[in-house]
Amino acid sequence: MNKSNILNGAKDFPIVCVGGSAGGLDAYTRLLQHFPADLGVAIVIVNHLRQVSTLLHEILPRYTRMPVELITEKLDIRPNHVFIIPEKRDLHVLDDEFRLKPISKPHGWPDVITVFLRSLTKHWDGRLIAVIVSGYDGDGADALCGIKEVGGITLAQKPETAVHPDMPESAIASGCIDFILSPEGIAQEITRIVHEPIADQQGSENNPV
Repeated sequence: MNKSNILNGAKDFPIVCVGGSAGGLDAYTRLLQHFPADLGVAIVIVNHLRQVSTLLHEILPRYTRMPVELITEKLDIRPNHVFIIPEKRDLHVLDDEFRLKPISKPHGWPDVITVFLRSLTKHWDGRLIAVIVSGYDGDGADALCGIKEVGGITLAQKPETAVHPDMPESAIASGCIDFILSPEGIAQEITRIVHEPIADQQGSENNPV
């Protein structure tokens, strides 16, 4: 795969990875309420759980007209869908499908967001957009520079709008965040990014909407 051309890759829709943890539900609902149902992206919510079963696939359909699915092995990646990582699994992509593996870090803070973002940079030929929202610790931060190296776009929730600011603060500290916005602002910015020509997309830090 030619990483320098990832934004012009074979897939004609982007993956938007939304990584979060504690307080993430507030951010996820605010994001989904402001995404058009026909935006043409696959939204993947990577909530870094280890043992606790997720209920996001039951809760989030109240906030979006897009189908919401709990990811299963070899599930096809499709646009205009919201996909949810299951508990106790690392998430990867291969051959345009989701792949699940046993969690590689069973102790300490999970790194499932980092694992998934790194898999995307290696195995996804479409556009990449990484979003880090409310949560403890800094999962995802270590993979953000890699997203930018392959031409992707990175966004972090503005810390003062997050229930728990640790995760977005760690993302911002990586030095590889293009936009710092509220959840509503993130949704609006992603909509603009998807609709505007790639040549017009320049990373910068914005004020919250």
